Amino acid sequence: MEKFDVTVIGSGPGGYVAAIRCAQLGMKTAIIERYNTLGGTCLNVGCIPSKALLDSSEHYHNATHTFTEHGIDVKDVKVNLKQMIKRKADVVKQTCDGINFLMKKNKITVFNGHGSFQSKNIIEIASADGKKTQIESAKTIIATGSKPTSLPGIEIDKKRVITSTEALELTEVPKHMVIIGGGVIGLELGSVYARLGAKVSVVEFTGGIISTMDAALGKELQKSLKKLGFEFFFNHKVTGVSSKGKEVTVTADNSKGEKVEIKGDYCLVSVGRKPYTDNLGLDKAGVKMDNRGRIETDDHLQTNVSGIYAIGDVVKGAMLAHKAEEEGVFVAETMAGQKPHINYNLIPGVVYTWPEVAAVGFTEEQLKDQGKKYKSGMFPFKASGRARASMDTDGFVKVLADETTDEILGVHMIGPRAADMIAEAVVAMEYRASAEDISRMSHAHPTFTEAIKEACLDATGKRALHI
Repeated sequence: MEKFDVTVIGSGPGGYVAAIRCAQLGMKTAIIERYNTLGGTCLNVGCIPSKALLDSSEHYHNATHTFTEHGIDVKDVKVNLKQMIKRKADVVKQTCDGINFLMKKNKITVFNGHGSFQSKNIIEIASADGKKTQIESAKTIIATGSKPTSLPGIEIDKKRVITSTEALELTEVPKHMVIIGGGVIGLELGSVYARLGAKVSVVEFTGGIISTMDAALGKELQKSLKKLGFEFFFNHKVTGVSSKGKEVTVTADNSKGEKVEIKGDYCLVSVGRKPYTDNLGLDKAGVKMDNRGRIETDDHLQTNVSGIYAIGDVVKGAMLAHKAEEEGVFVAETMAGQKPHINYNLIPGVVYTWPEVAAVGFTEEQLKDQGKKYKSGMFPFKASGRARASMDTDGFVKVLADETTDEILGVHMIGPRAADMIAEAVVAMEYRASAEDISRMSHAHPTFTEAIKEACLDATGKRALHI
């Protein structure tokens, strides 16, 4: 039986990054992946393929909506969905091949098959052909991720009633896609098909979209998505989904208790994800889970069993690829006796619609709930020269700072390239910068990031220069 210093179960962003860092620190490392390709949900059916389709659909939308304004005349622009899906698959393959290279480079042993604990230190790998292999591992990192969840009574047939996985492989542009859930995944995939010509209806239980983010962001994003043809049914409780032929009917109760029917040709169920811990043998290892199916861990991400750790979507916290990566490095360095840290409040969240949405730190609602005295500064992109040049004037940057110390407590933005710009806010907040600090730093002109400086100026005595 081969022995390892550490074995990682799951090869998503958290798992493969943890394995690389363990190997860098001199540990004999193995990684187990139940599918044929490494990379987990993110690389195969999540972050990477969805961004590939978002970019392709954005090019098409611009060609049909903004090229003429830019002085570019094109004729007979058509959607070649087959080629879009092929390009997406090529991007996924290149990325997964890159992970294979990194495993070889770092001398990490890869096992393909379903890994499960036989005891605290013995892990069995069952391959697709039925072959079983056992290894011994001094320590283990559980990084098995999550899978889409559904609502009671809804049958996902993977043809007309689908999850995000199937939405990445459609062979036709829907005429009318009904999305259950107003969260990140549904809005991103809805954006893809809305840009390609589909009507999109969002049915949401709460009163707004992206409800975990600052309320102002959801309201602004809703305005932008309406321009794409989105319609929204808020405060609607879905009671059933039926499919007959090419028609799908979603039934829901509205806030008045009235029954509503929404008909389309596809229904995307996007109501969240749940930890994937199926058949891991956690009971054999003695690992405890909480009442939501998450693996319980301490401040060092160690489970109740010494030497067994868990990271990413199987533990508490936001289900984000970069959060899992940070935890993977954290655990590896903790094992090596180092003293790493993670400030969970400073892990940014991003929505890759257009305009993009990004945020870090406390929301305005959270600060109010805490009774924290704060000041707010805001700058709209319609006042940005760079945004006007690119015709991306929707959105704003909002900065929240401590009323007394001026320390930045939260940054919330919706606009062009917000996903990239949020990094400036993360750096500033990691070093506990004040709004005054950022307002006095030179930002290149003309750039989108000037909006961050202007919002900070607005937060410090309403000194914004361009509004």
